[in-house]
Amino acid sequence: MDTLAINRRLLGPAVKPLLFAVLVLPAVWLVYAALKNQLGANPAEALIRSTGDWTLRMLCAALAVTPLRVLLQLPALARLRRMLGLYVYFYAALHLLCYAGFDMGLDVDDIVRDIAKRPFILVGFSAFVLLTPLAFTSWNRAIRWLGAARWQVLHRLVYVVAVLAVLHFFWMRAGKHNYAEVQVYASVLGLLLGWRAWRYVSGRQRRRTAARHARVDTGLG
Repeated sequence: MDTLAINRRLLGPAVKPLLFAVLVLPAVWLVYAALKNQLGANPAEALIRSTGDWTLRMLCAALAVTPLRVLLQLPALARLRRMLGLYVYFYAALHLLCYAGFDMGLDVDDIVRDIAKRPFILVGFSAFVLLTPLAFTSWNRAIRWLGAARWQVLHRLVYVVAVLAVLHFFWMRAGKHNYAEVQVYASVLGLLLGWRAWRYVSGRQRRRTAARHARVDTGLG
């Protein structure tokens, strides 16, 4: 199947509802497993851990859209990025709610003290705070209101969120001395961010070269 045909399929009306259903399945399963007492000896920890894992997975998927779109020449993939980004926020919110409800009993004073006392909680909460304006400005009207340039600058905060998310996971696992999963997420996110950095630098170099050639061609260089 050629890229044009794949793009047409990605633009089909059934793609977004199907993706929505697939991405919500982990949350549905966790609710079902909790109701059926299938989350093991410590269901609260299982819920907190699982929602955190799914947040990282959704973040990796959202950040993978642009590289895949460019490398595979599938511009239609861009239409799926917003939904993936909103699911990052959805699972991050579930993660925070599970922590606040099961670990802290929804006691605001205890939550504030815990955030201040434990660095990995502070880093994770900071990532959620940075995600919030991204989720609430993911609509076309927000782009028109902010202007495309300011909107793009704001949404580059997702790169900071990715670093904070990995750091949160690393510190959370530090006491257990089990870094295998951390290395996987760090490698994937590092690759996705590294590709963007390489593309930015190479793009600047191409623009500088083109500008030099233009000056020479016009007798200004």
